[in-house]
Amino acid sequence: MMEGIRRYFWRALFVVIMAAGAWATYLRFWGGLGAATNLSDQFPWGIWIGFDVLCGVGLAAGGFTLAATVHIFNIKSFRPVVRPAILTAFLGYLLVVVALLFDLGHPYRIWHPIIMWNPRSVMFEVGWCVTLYTTVLFLEFLPVVLERLKWHTALKVMKAATLPIIIAGVILSTLHQSSLGSLFLIMPNRLHPLWWTPLLPVLFFISAVATGLAMTIFESWHSSKAFGRQLEYGLVCRMTRVLAVITAIYLTLRFLDLSHRGALSTLNQPGFERWMFGLEIVLMAVPMLMFFREKTRQHPLAVYLGVVMWLLGFVTNRMNVSVTGLERSSGVHYFPKWSEIAVTLAIIAAGFAIFRLAAHYLPVFEEEHEEEATTPAGSGRIPTLEAARVPGD
Repeated sequence: MMEGIRRYFWRALFVVIMAAGAWATYLRFWGGLGAATNLSDQFPWGIWIGFDVLCGVGLAAGGFTLAATVHIFNIKSFRPVVRPAILTAFLGYLLVVVALLFDLGHPYRIWHPIIMWNPRSVMFEVGWCVTLYTTVLFLEFLPVVLERLKWHTALKVMKAATLPIIIAGVILSTLHQSSLGSLFLIMPNRLHPLWWTPLLPVLFFISAVATGLAMTIFESWHSSKAFGRQLEYGLVCRMTRVLAVITAIYLTLRFLDLSHRGALSTLNQPGFERWMFGLEIVLMAVPMLMFFREKTRQHPLAVYLGVVMWLLGFVTNRMNVSVTGLERSSGVHYFPKWSEIAVTLAIIAAGFAIFRLAAHYLPVFEEEHEEEATTPAGSGRIPTLEAARVPGD
C-alpha cells in the first residue's frame, strides 16, 4: 500500500516537473534569455552555468575516477560499481550539453568551437575536452549495449581497446575539471577573495575526484533501493575512507591558501559571503570527520547522510564561486527566475528517468551470480538497502 502511494507520488512529481520544464523551455526559446531568466549584462551567468555545468561536470566525475581505479590501477574489487558510474557520467555530460543549449544566446552555434579555433581561450579548451570526453564516455559505455545486443565480435574489439580509451578519458577529465576553475582566474578583482585563488584549477580537480567517489556511493545506495540489489557495503566503506583523506587534503590546501593570501581576514567583514563560506566548509568538514571514524563507517545511515552532506557542500562551493562570490563586484543581486529553476529540475529529473530505463533494459549491473563468484568472502556485501543496517541501528 505505502509502496504504491510512494510510486504514484514520485511519478506525479516527475510529470509536474517535466511540464514546468516544457513551459520554461518554450519561454526560453520563444522569448529569449530575457523572458526566461533574471540574467543581465552585469550578471550574465546564473544557475544554468553554476549548477547545471559546473556542478554537473563535477558530479559526473565518478566515471573517470572509478574507471582509472579499476582499469589503470588494477584494483578489480571496485569493478561492480564501474558500469553504473560510467553511465552516470555519460548521462551527466549529455545533460550538461543540454543545459549549455539553454544558456547560450545562440544555441545553434554550439558547434562553432569545433571549427573556429581559439586555442588561447580556456573556454575553448573546456569545450573541446567536454566534447571529446563525452565521446570517450560513449565508447566506454558502448560494450554494455553490445553485450545486450549479443554482438560478440564488436564487443571483443571494444574490450581490446578499453585501456587506451580509459587513459584518454582520464587525461581529458583532468584537463577540463581543472580548467573549469581556470575560467575564474581572469577575474581576481571580481571574485570574492574567499574563492578567488591561483589554486582554483587544483582545488576544482581535487574536489571533483572526491565528488566522483561521493556520487558513486550515492548512486549505489539508490540503485540498491530502486532495483532491490545487493549493496556493496564493503566497497562503500573503502570509498568513504578515501573520500575522507581527499577531503582532508582539499581543506588543508584551501585554508593554507586562504591564510597565505590573508583572505581569512575578510571573514570579519559584514556580508552574505562569510556565511555561505562557513556553510560550504561545514558541509565538507563534518562528513570528513564522520568518515575518519571506524564506528561511523559501520553505520549505513550515517554514511548515507554524510555523503549527501558532502555533495551539498560541493554544490555550495561551485555556486559560491559562480554566483555568491561575484554578486558584490557586479553591484546587483541575482536570484534565479522560476523558469531557470524549472529547467534545472527538469534536466535532473530526466537524468534520473533515463538512468532507470538504462539500468532496466541494459546489463548495467553485473549479474548476482558473477558477483558472488568473484567477491571474496567477508567483503561486507549487504543483501539490500533495508538489510544494510548493523545491529543497533
